[in-house]
Amino acid sequence: MKYRLFQTVKTVDMNAEILSEVLFDHGEVESPLPAIGATVINHALGLKQFDVVYDRREGRISRSKIMDMEIDLLGDGTAVRVFLEPVTLIVGQHDVGQQ
Repeated sequence: MKYRLFQTVKTVDMNAEILSEVLFDHGEVESPLPAIGATVINHALGLKQFDVVYDRREGRISRSKIMDMEIDLLGDGTAVRVFLEPVTLIVGQHDVGQQ
């Protein structure tokens, strides 16, 4: 089954002031549909200026739990969205540089 992975990413400054909140699209996956509570291993997320990107530096992985799944029955029933637990990135601490 195909589904898309999404994750809410909140970007804050050093004073915990929210600068932005986006829904990051990890892309489409084709595998048996996982259960809520399952863990997804992926590249860690980071900031390139103020854009959310994968942090592909060596050893940077992320383990996120599946919090919710959404099946759109109004369409053809094949649109499944899987939501991972939210993450907060701090400007200045989660910068990935110019890679």
